[in-house]
Amino acid sequence: MKPAVRLRDVSYNYPDGTHALESVDLDFAMGERVAILGPNGAGKTTLILTLNGVLTPAAGSVEISGILVDRSTLHDVRRRVGIVFQDPDDQLFMPTVSQDVAFGPANFGVPPEALPSRVNAALSAVGMSDHADRSPGHLSGGQRRRVALATVLACAPEVLVFDEPSANLDPVARRELAEVLAQLETTMLLVTHDLPYAAQLCDRAVILDAGRIVADGAIQEILGDEELLASHRLEMPWGFSAQAMDHFGRNQIAEDDEGRRVDVR
Repeated sequence: MKPAVRLRDVSYNYPDGTHALESVDLDFAMGERVAILGPNGAGKTTLILTLNGVLTPAAGSVEISGILVDRSTLHDVRRRVGIVFQDPDDQLFMPTVSQDVAFGPANFGVPPEALPSRVNAALSAVGMSDHADRSPGHLSGGQRRRVALATVLACAPEVLVFDEPSANLDPVARRELAEVLAQLETTMLLVTHDLPYAAQLCDRAVILDAGRIVADGAIQEILGDEELLASHRLEMPWGFSAQAMDHFGRNQIAEDDEGRRVDVR
C-alpha cells in the first residue's frame, strides 16, 4: 500500500535566503497519527504547506497517496489534504456555520443536492449540528475551532493536518476537541508545541529543527527523552509524565514520581 504522505529529499528556501527545509525524507502511513514537533522557526509550518502545494519545494518531491504534488495535480491534492489552521477565523468567513461548511465541497465540485448531507455529516462529527444556522462570529473559540475542522471534513480529505490545534483553548474546549479528533480515522498530522496533547492523540512523533529531521519514533520514547527535548527547545509541563501514559493508557488519571495525581488527558 502506498503511504498517505511521502516526502523525498524535500528542501525549501525563502526569498530572504532562509533554509526552511533541508533534505527531508518522511513517510506517513494510511491512518497514522503523527505529531510534528520542534522549536519556533524549525520549518514545521513550511513542511505542512508543501503537502498541498501552497509552497513548492526547491528540490525533492511530495506525494499524496502516490500522486506527485505539482501544478497539474493541485486540485486533486488539495481535496485529499485538509489543513486546519491555528486561527479558525482564517477559515470562517460566511454568514452562517452551514454556509462555511458547504463552501469547500461546493468548490471541489460536489453537486448542490449532495451538499446538505455533507454539511450535516461534518457538523455532526464535530458536535456542532445545533449551531448550523448561527454566525461563526457568535461562537466561542472552541466552537469556532470545531467548525473550522468541519469545513475541512466536509471535503472528505484523506489526510488531516492541524496547526497548533489546542492553542488558545480553555481546558474544556481543549478536551472537547481532543475527543472529536480521537474519533477520526483519517491520517492525522499535528503540528504542536503542546506535548501532552500530542501524546494523547498520536502514536509517533517527528522532531524537526533547523529544517532537518532530528528524531522520529514512538511518541512515548521521544517525549520521555528529556535530553533530546531540551536540545531542541522542547519541554514537558511540570508534573506530566509521558511514561505514565504508556503505563496507564491515554485519557487516564496517573500518578507522577512523587505520588501526585496527574490528569494526562
